[in-house]
Amino acid sequence: MANRKDLRGWMEDVDKMGELLRIENADWDLEIGCITELNRRKESPALLFDNIKDYPAGYRLLCSFVNAPSRVALTLGLPITHSEWELSQVVRQHIGEWENKAKDYNPKIVKSGPILENVLSGEDVNLLKFPVPRWHELDGGRYIGTGDAVITRDPDTGDTNLGTYRVMVHDEKTSGWYMSPGRHGKIHREKFHAQGKPCPVAVSVGQHPVIFGASSTGLSAVSEYNFAGAIRGEPIEVIRDESTGLLIPADAEIVFVGWSPVGKERQEGPFGEWTGYYGSKERAAPIIEVERIYHRNNPILCGAPPFRPPSDNHCFQGIVRSALIHNAVVNAGVPDVRGVWQHEFGVHTFTAIAIKQRYAGHAKQAALIADQNRQGAYMGRFVVVVDEDIDPTDITDVLWAMCFRCDPEKDIDIIRQAWASPLDPLIRKPTKAFYNSRAIINACKPFDWMSEFPIAVKSSPELVAKTKAKWAKKMGLQT
Repeated sequence: MANRKDLRGWMEDVDKMGELLRIENADWDLEIGCITELNRRKESPALLFDNIKDYPAGYRLLCSFVNAPSRVALTLGLPITHSEWELSQVVRQHIGEWENKAKDYNPKIVKSGPILENVLSGEDVNLLKFPVPRWHELDGGRYIGTGDAVITRDPDTGDTNLGTYRVMVHDEKTSGWYMSPGRHGKIHREKFHAQGKPCPVAVSVGQHPVIFGASSTGLSAVSEYNFAGAIRGEPIEVIRDESTGLLIPADAEIVFVGWSPVGKERQEGPFGEWTGYYGSKERAAPIIEVERIYHRNNPILCGAPPFRPPSDNHCFQGIVRSALIHNAVVNAGVPDVRGVWQHEFGVHTFTAIAIKQRYAGHAKQAALIADQNRQGAYMGRFVVVVDEDIDPTDITDVLWAMCFRCDPEKDIDIIRQAWASPLDPLIRKPTKAFYNSRAIINACKPFDWMSEFPIAVKSSPELVAKTKAKWAKKMGLQT
């Protein structure tokens, strides 16, 4: 199935797969958020809201777009599969290739594109022209930026970054934008402000999911535009905004651009975040003064609101981040890594890694690298290393290993003062710095007497195959 260039082509393919559910006449105020929350189970459809209360037909909102493995595969141009684990293994095989080829896929600057169908400036600028939801009951306002790609530029190097950050609407011409410490967009803003200059910013709030996926993954070595181009196999077409000079996707649905001035802040939040908590209260945050809005006719706003895990984006992130961590551990020289999985109930915070032990210290080496590479380092909490007979995607299997192969006195180490976030509900605010601790859990058989470890109770593969051949049909089992 072809991976088309724009969001509308992608949606056509999703519709053909029978995975697009159209919902009419929902209310932007909480109702859309609650419907999306109820839809967050695995294998649920993408939701396309139309005829939204207070808005004309055709001003649409797309949610739950990458919360199923089949749609993640479509987005990445890979064979459609319904298994997250199988897809993660396919992604792992391709992701190094995409990273290596990314340098050959610089974004292609073009003069025109669908995003230029409507260009609003001056008095015509109005962020509330679009059906921006209030997602959660205790949110401090309406959030236009959840399934977004926030585009910034490093004033020193000129490098462009795309990141997925939360963006709140203050009024028709002003938004707030929140970014956790260490994120590239925040570093860019701080650099501009340190020079006494406003920070240029563009916010795409409707785009092909491959751009959103690259934006939300947290890449470090390659440009998100280049990475998305490598996945697609052709450069991403972009238009240079006349005012800020930033590159915006030519086939995006809605993009607004402007400046984040030095010293100007407004109260932002609270907002129900991906941890499943309101990790921070209302507080002053920098603003974006919107200078121009670009949008297509009958525009589609993308929403990926967080709830108690799993949320809208956790399927995509679990698949891709697991693959990235697996490759990072292997590329660091750790042998015989059999699998890595970030469990969706903990998002960043719970990583399981399976290895075939080869030497004393092998398990701890794998755990430390899994925890402290770029993908694992942000707001982690637990890394559990298990033997190769344990399925790292099966939390019951992982907990069984923890219960009977881990001696807490010997096999749990604590890392202190690691990279955290104000979103962490365990950090009491206010504080001057955001740190957390990590538990490194060795749930492998003790290496020095592994051969003497009691044998697990389990039918042999030969017996299982023989029994299935005889009884699978009667029992309704898969063969």
